[in-house]
Amino acid sequence: MISVEKIKDILSLYAKFGWKLERVLLTSKLRKQLGDSIKELFDSIEVIESDINAVWFTRASGKDRTAWELRRLSETPYALCEVFENSTDESDCEEKRHEMMMQLKTKN
Repeated sequence: MISVEKIKDILSLYAKFGWKLERVLLTSKLRKQLGDSIKELFDSIEVIESDINAVWFTRASGKDRTAWELRRLSETPYALCEVFENSTDESDCEEKRHEMMMQLKTKN
């Protein structure tokens, strides 16, 4: 299972390159392991119970586009990225993000 320090490293690296933490997905097992560190790690970002351990990041990607990256929280790096036009309907974006989560789940 991933350590608090490794999660800090991941968050720091993404922040360094302009990514913003948007969502946190944690299994009950990792949530229990992290305990009181959750607030320190994720501040006010909502932690969603999930069957995968991952974080969502966003950043601007050219003019009028936003990149969303789903990074698995594990010792082995793995991420999926999708770029959305800012004019894309939010329900369409959410549907694609759900597909990305399902794809990440199959890679575990």
